[in-house]
Order: sequence, then structure tokens, then C-alpha cells
Amino acid sequence: MSDARKIATFLEAQAAELDAAENTRLAYARDLKDFAEWCAGISLPLMSVQQADIESYLVALEASGLARATRARRLSAIRQLYRFAFEEGWRTDNPAQRISGPKRAKVLPKTLSEAEVDALLNAARDHGRPSDRLRNTCLMELLYATGMRVSELVSLPVAAARGNPQMLLVRGKGGKERMVPLSPPAREALVAWLAEWDETEEAARVAKGAPHSKFLFPSRSKAGHLTRHRFYLMIKEFAVAAGVSPANVTPHTLRHAFATHLLANGADLRAIQTLLGHADVGTTEIYTHVLEERLRDLVLQHHPMAQD
Repeated sequence: MSDARKIATFLEAQAAELDAAENTRLAYARDLKDFAEWCAGISLPLMSVQQADIESYLVALEASGLARATRARRLSAIRQLYRFAFEEGWRTDNPAQRISGPKRAKVLPKTLSEAEVDALLNAARDHGRPSDRLRNTCLMELLYATGMRVSELVSLPVAAARGNPQMLLVRGKGGKERMVPLSPPAREALVAWLAEWDETEEAARVAKGAPHSKFLFPSRSKAGHLTRHRFYLMIKEFAVAAGVSPANVTPHTLRHAFATHLLANGADLRAIQTLLGHADVGTTEIYTHVLEERLRDLVLQHHPMAQD
């Protein structure tokens, strides 16, 4: 079996057995392709790689200026590949098992103020044709109300939004499902968009015989729903219209704003972990800088020794 076929078999197993998200599989495919090309460049078969070879590859990545997070992901992909190779009997060991990857730097996530979010929401309400405005408002209200990942948002099934729900069922990474509550503005925007959705989809069925889309935000893309890239461009347009720096606005900064504003207003870190769909609370703890600021302000305002 060729190296390329071994990688393909590994990726197929990831999809079938672990229900790995498509974005994860695509990232692993890119990472392993790069590693395989590096090995081929030094005439080294994948199944002959030793720990020192992987370490040399990581050193080469660092020397090329590749980001620490990307290098860590590359190592993770390599480690998973060789663990699979060991389980399949292609190797008698995992040469990547004992390698410590580059630790991720704790960088505070970029976020937005409540005033900036309000400006973005107002811009979405006024951007584009009347039908576009309803869709844009629904997208932005749902994103800020739930903190969903952009991939979760754009691929929402329309069935999940029926009946004016108080909560949405979201299918996240690894196929894990979670319930997220909707704010009154988000529910209002959802009802308005569904009315437009029904009218548009029915008109398409009558005119072209097209079946109704199964997605809340349908499009002509290959996936059948609004793409992450298109929404990324849309949110930049809203930023320009709102007078907010586009460099500071992405779908992910809205997710960060959701978590940051909740924590700043007294929400529990564990609750935020559940709402964001983080498997490990350690991932959520990056938002504790907000809690630290709130506690510092509390001490400065109320502790007698802090008074002039």
C-alpha cells in the first residue's frame, strides 16, 4: 500500500469511526500531505519514519516561520496517523508518541464591546435588499445570542427553527449536540426570516419544481447552504457600514463577544463552557481575564484600603 493510500485510509477511518468534523479532516489531509512531501524529499517512506525524523520536520517548520498553533496541529495529525498505523499493524510503535509539541501561547481573544455589537446588528438590519436584511438580521442575532461556531450557524437545518423555539439544538464538533437558548430579539428575527424563507422556497417550488431546502440559510453552494467564506465577507461589509474596524470583526469575534459579555455580567464559567460546546473547561478559561478585570474593579471600588 502506497503512502498516499495509507493516509487516505486513515482519513476514511477518521470520518467513519470518529465522526470527525469535515474541517478537521480537511486540515489533517493538508497537514499529512505536507509531511508526506517532506519525507519524500529526503527519500524516507512514511512507515520508516523515526522520532528523530519527526523532530527534524518540526524544526524545519519552525525555521520556515510557521505559526506555533499550526505546528502543534501538524504534530497532532502525525501522532494520530501513527497511532492508527500501530493499531492496523503497519508499525510496531508510534514514533510521535513521546514528542512534546509546541505549547500554545495564551493569547487573549479579540472581542467587541457591547456598543460595537449593537452597531453591527443595526448595520445588518439595513444592509441589502429587504429579503437580505431579514436573513442578515437573523444570522447576526443568532450568532450573538448563542455564540455558535460559524460552521454550526450556516448549516443549521430549518427543522430546528420551526415552532418559534425557546432553544436551538446545535450539532457541533464531532457530532456532539447541545441546546442553546435564544434571546427575544433572536427569536423575533428568526420568525421574520422563516416567513420570508417559506415564501421564497414555495415560489421556487412552484416555478421550477425545486424541493424545499433543508437548511435555514440556503444557497447555491455545493453544500446547499450559505458558506463560511460568504458569511465572513458579509460580516466585514456590516463592519464597514457600522463604522467598526473590519480588521476587528470576524464571525469568531462575535463568538468571543458572546462569551465575554456573559462572563462580564456574572455568568458562570461552566455554563459558558456548555453554551460554547467546549469539551474541556480549560479552553473556556481563556475568558477569565474578564472575570479578573471585574474582580479588580470590585476591589478598587469597595475595599477601604483602596480609597484615597
